[in-house]
Amino acid sequence: MNGESPVLDTLTDITVAAIEHNALAPRELMLVRMAALIAVDAPPASYLVNAKAAGESGLTIDDIQAVMIGVAPVVGTARVTSAGGNVLRALGLEIAVAESELAYDGAEQ
Repeated sequence: MNGESPVLDTLTDITVAAIEHNALAPRELMLVRMAALIAVDAPPASYLVNAKAAGESGLTIDDIQAVMIGVAPVVGTARVTSAGGNVLRALGLEIAVAESELAYDGAEQ
């Protein structure tokens, strides 16, 4: 493995393969994935791994909130509240990674 982030790269590849080999439209698949992440109380990094595919599929924050509301009666309020915090943490991680990449690119020049 020659990448700088082989684990993240592999998880991204798995996500791309799931989208390409699925009968659901990408947006529907990402809605299902968000519901599953909420149901298993996924950590922020799991949301981060799915963030790019979710954005590319057209998912919005409003869509994710709708999924949270939809699964709340099944998974419970604690899981939905945890998911909300984890989504926010994932967004923070995404911003930190982007800022780090910008700083690294600037240092190379």
